[in-house]
Amino acid sequence: MAYYGPVESEINDKSPLPAKVQLANQLRAGIISGEYAERLPSLTELTECTGLALNTVQAAIRILKDEGLVYGVKGRGLFVRRPQ
Repeated sequence: MAYYGPVESEINDKSPLPAKVQLANQLRAGIISGEYAERLPSLTELTECTGLALNTVQAAIRILKDEGLVYGVKGRGLFVRRPQ
């Protein structure tokens, strides 16, 4: 499957928001804008392009899963949930 655009990580170390929340906010904005219409970048791609630890990226994804915005398919990736 194709990679659906870069994550332009602007994680601010001085922000009162944790890095996982900042990343979740950026990904959510990408979903809303249509940048990620079908699929999110892989965890590996997200860690490489953001410079964040894998645990932090996974925590950001959990936030989006809890909100019902994305779901994972084992071995296939992270997908955007279409509104019903």
